[in-house]
Amino acid sequence: MAKVTLVFAALLVALGLAGYLGTGSLHPTALIPTWIGLALALFGLLALSPSESRRKLFMHVNVTIGLLGFLGGASEAIRGYLHAQSAGIPVDQVALASKLTLAGLLFLYVLLCVRSFIAARRSGKV
Repeated sequence: MAKVTLVFAALLVALGLAGYLGTGSLHPTALIPTWIGLALALFGLLALSPSESRRKLFMHVNVTIGLLGFLGGASEAIRGYLHAQSAGIPVDQVALASKLTLAGLLFLYVLLCVRSFIAARRSGKV
């Protein structure tokens, strides 16, 4: 699962950079997916440890980061959309797409982690 984490980390870094450059480098908050991706990458590399207890610890840290990132991204996408609708202003499509992509990637990541944790528990590898 640590290698899968590194793939998701790379996707999040790319998403953040694309969002930042896509806004003309005007909105530094577009880099939030990059920071989440870097955190996942750091703990993903630490999870490559041969020690089972370290691997479990860092994968649990990663799934926590993923869950918090999903909740933050989804709530910000909803909040931004509802704010634009209530104010009668057009929705920033780049920001909305970035937030929804962040939430979608992290939701998928958390599901894969939970599935992996359940499979490990059932196989007796805990």
